[in-house]
Amino acid sequence: MTDDRPARAPEHALAHLLDLPGVADAIAAARERIDEALRHPALRRKGGQIAAEVSLRSAVASAALSGYAHPLDEVRAGTVTDPGLQGALRVAGALDSLAPTWRIAPPQALAKVHVLAARGLVSDDELGRPTRSQASLSLVLRRVVELSRGTGGPPILLAAVTHAELLSLRAFAGPNGVVARAAARLILISTGVDPRGLIAVDVGHRLREPEYVGASGAFPTGTPDGVRSWLRHYGAALEAGAAETLAVAAAS
Repeated sequence: MTDDRPARAPEHALAHLLDLPGVADAIAAARERIDEALRHPALRRKGGQIAAEVSLRSAVASAALSGYAHPLDEVRAGTVTDPGLQGALRVAGALDSLAPTWRIAPPQALAKVHVLAARGLVSDDELGRPTRSQASLSLVLRRVVELSRGTGGPPILLAAVTHAELLSLRAFAGPNGVVARAAARLILISTGVDPRGLIAVDVGHRLREPEYVGASGAFPTGTPDGVRSWLRHYGAALEAGAAETLAVAAAS
């Protein structure tokens, strides 16, 4: 006797997180705001110019979150030689080219990000090498593989969790936060949420820095409230980043 019941769709790896209060709504609101920003008509006329400005602002924000804060105007003028800031700029400029590598080999992409971010900040023999074993790091990145197979869940949720886990692992020496934020952006780019890297999510994190620090510290506790606080922060940071992109587009 055959079973004619329809096959049940597999539950994705992060499904239980969507049941935390406010998380599903935060992700949905972030996606709506992202899509709104990416529909701005200026992107059809001056997409390259806007992308360059967003990349600059994102790099400055990410560097600041890792302790390398500099005024945007000074960075734009090219007068800042701080290696922490320069590393964040190199990472921001390489995200598009790294997205194909991320899709097939996330650890290799992360190693390259670390080389770009940490040059001049850590010893040469630490560049591109995780502080934890490759096996341990691969456990964090397993969700990326699951997503590529269609079982990883909403890309925004995956980006948020990967970001927080890389932060809590202190996976790389030196500017680990720059690497973690880049990994999250690579997920958004490679999954098509933000295919051109136009959403300034790191600016959103910087604008909400006390919340960013507190929520990222709460996430590794594993408590429902700790995880929820981070995921809701991530959604809010994406909304703020999309608003920043809209502001750049409107001024172009």
